[in-house]
Amino acid sequence: MKPCYLFLTTGFEEIEAVTTIDILRRADLNLITVSVEDTLEVKGAHNLVIKADTLLKDNDYTDAQILILPGGTLRLGEFNFLNQLLSKQNSENKWIAAICAAPSILGKLGILKEKDATCYPSFEVNLDGANFVNKRTVVSQNVITGKGPGCTKEFALKIVEVLLGQEKTNEVAEALIA
Repeated sequence: MKPCYLFLTTGFEEIEAVTTIDILRRADLNLITVSVEDTLEVKGAHNLVIKADTLLKDNDYTDAQILILPGGTLRLGEFNFLNQLLSKQNSENKWIAAICAAPSILGKLGILKEKDATCYPSFEVNLDGANFVNKRTVVSQNVITGKGPGCTKEFALKIVEVLLGQEKTNEVAEALIA
């Protein structure tokens, strides 16, 4: 199965990262966590440290099924290599998912032009060219966006749905008692 990559940087929102990791792995997706830092250990916004599976520079990403950005910080947008990956993924019409503040990164890259999107309140101004939709989770073309930490379960299940279908989503949701 093609890999799914979730990117971590200092200050990431723990709920958005951990819940998404958990749900995607429960769905048996090949999820790989990627540190964009110089170390595998990455500290979140509330001091939870996660050891990523790999470093940003150690993969070529040509086989990526989806690229996933948790929010909590806009720091992911400071990494040119990641920005190039996101732009390439979009140009190939492959899946990208971002939640909370992270859709702002996609907006600045022009990925959200003429697409519906949601984000954490007050970050709407950074969704350059997007049609802001005040919903918890939005799918538009090849992009999935989520509003914030409290929406993470829906966001992760939406990723499962677009990649594996409704039957697998129902199976995972039932096991979660969602």
